[in-house]
Amino acid sequence: MSADCIFCKIINRELDADIVYEDEDVVAFKDINPAAPVHILITPRKHIPTIMDMEKSDEALIGRLHSAANEIARAFKLEKKGYRIVINCGSDAGQIVFHLHLHLLGGRPLLQTIAKGRGV
Repeated sequence: MSADCIFCKIINRELDADIVYEDEDVVAFKDINPAAPVHILITPRKHIPTIMDMEKSDEALIGRLHSAANEIARAFKLEKKGYRIVINCGSDAGQIVFHLHLHLLGGRPLLQTIAKGRGV
């Protein structure tokens, strides 16, 4: 854990968040600035700043994040129409919080947003 990381503080319940899923490895919560009707941030409990900082021993954890994304997508009834999973790596990619996380986006067609340059 990182003492100054906002996601670590959410995971440790030092800050409030609308948590929608958690298990021994993963915590997921609603994004406070959603880019889609469903916008969930899926984080490992382990503090890993970016996907480039993962170690070989984190491979199973990264797979667990994706499995959690599938479970969350089913809970939000996204499995039939589809959803997007995004990982931003570094500030040029739009990463704001340096604690590895997946963005799960859905609830509306997302192709139009790319065509319009919104980037989600």
